[in-house]
Amino acid sequence: MADVKHFDPEAALDRAMALFWRQGYEATSVGDLVAELGVSRSSLYATFGDKPALFQAALERYRRVEAGPRHDLLTGDGPVLDAIRALLEGIAAAPAVHPDRRGCLIVNAAMERVPADAATAAVVAAQLGSFEEALAGALRRGQDRGELDRGQDATALARFLVTVVQGMRVVGKAGADPAVLGDVVEVALAAIRPAA
Repeated sequence: MADVKHFDPEAALDRAMALFWRQGYEATSVGDLVAELGVSRSSLYATFGDKPALFQAALERYRRVEAGPRHDLLTGDGPVLDAIRALLEGIAAAPAVHPDRRGCLIVNAAMERVPADAATAAVVAAQLGSFEEALAGALRRGQDRGELDRGQDATALARFLVTVVQGMRVVGKAGADPAVLGDVVEVALAAIRPAA
């Protein structure tokens, strides 16, 4: 007779994601996962596989849950400059909103696991690539509408903004004052505004 799961795998994955986000991959033991998820080791392994497989599932879950709204913001119909400002200001405010300074799980994973872990490197590259695509699409839309500087390469600007965002996440996690990050937001926005 098949073993019946007595827990919600999606809720367990959310808890695993939060634990990896809080502690990092290396500092999270299988025992920590078992305790946090409230499942037995055998149920954990039967449902998610080993710790690396669960970490990959947690990263993919993060991409859907945390990064999805940012993508939606960039692909919406509103003014592009407003969307990019909202995105950057949200990241600048994150250290104050989340005083535990978890940062971004994708950035944390990149810093901790890449390049040694090819599976994590692939998830990080996919996330950064989709973020760059969404930004480039938004920037092109803004250029076509005359909201943004048409004389600059949208792909290069998107790469610049991806790098700015990742840097903001790292220094935010390290404890940077949101006002300092606010200065970064203004400089980044100045780089994409039309010349006066």
